[in-house]
Amino acid sequence: MAAGGFCRLPTGSVVVALNLPSPGAAGGSSAVRVLVHAQNRARALTRLRNVGMRAVYLRGNAAPPTPDEITAVLHHPDGLIWRTSPDNAVTDTELWRPIRALLRRPAGQV
Repeated sequence: MAAGGFCRLPTGSVVVALNLPSPGAAGGSSAVRVLVHAQNRARALTRLRNVGMRAVYLRGNAAPPTPDEITAVLHHPDGLIWRTSPDNAVTDTELWRPIRALLRRPAGQV
């Protein structure tokens, strides 16, 4: 099950953050953190399903987005970004990438 959470913004929209197994990783050994900005949680999950992540669900609010993550997704034109999960000892200097970069990666790369 993917860890994740959400944060409601003053404008009424939400930012949803999910830790998911990397699509190209064998055995689920690596994970990615995906951020989605949408009008509500259901639309955020629908946006992920529309790009090919079919079995994505948000249960609870165990890992909500940090203020830095919220700023990053709000400033991205697509409102849908990712980077490797902080659980994998990633430094804070890793840049956020558009979701298209994750889905185009060849198998075996993170």
